[in-house]
Amino acid sequence: MPSPTASDDPAADPADRSLEPYQERPSKTQRKKVSHDLQELGETAVALPDSRLVGLAIAEVLLDAIHLYKKTKTFEGRRRQMQYIGKLMRVHEVEPLRQAVTDMQLGRAKDSLALHQAERLRAELIASDDAVTHWMVAHPQTDVQQLRNLIRAARKDAALEPEKRSGRAYRELFQFIKEGADHE
Repeated sequence: MPSPTASDDPAADPADRSLEPYQERPSKTQRKKVSHDLQELGETAVALPDSRLVGLAIAEVLLDAIHLYKKTKTFEGRRRQMQYIGKLMRVHEVEPLRQAVTDMQLGRAKDSLALHQAERLRAELIASDDAVTHWMVAHPQTDVQQLRNLIRAARKDAALEPEKRSGRAYRELFQFIKEGADHE
């Protein structure tokens, strides 16, 4: 004989049984949060370049809606298309799209970090000869003569106009450092 459940038990509180269907559904606040999260995802997804969207494992209808949004020029048309994209995102798998957005943002953060590191290294190389030694230890394949010439020229640029550090040698040193760091 099957064991009685709480809903089969006549002695169970009827108020508890009346709450059962509501406990399975998310609250209105939770549904709104999910909706807003999907809206933000949709807004960043339409900003992705087409090359990032190709090959994603998302529904074809969602991909078509994103492409149509990009072609739409009017404000009202874009607003309505974004609502349609949100509606599609509620019923289709969006994890590949979320991953593509995350990868794109992570790539931008890495690029920004690399630029900041190159700027810091340029400042150190111009400020100190010890930094050249550290650079050579870290990058033994570097052309030492070219590096020293660029540093010397950048120091001259900095000495002439300290507030204008955009001289040609200053930029060339930055490019040299960036290329050297990329070949690590």
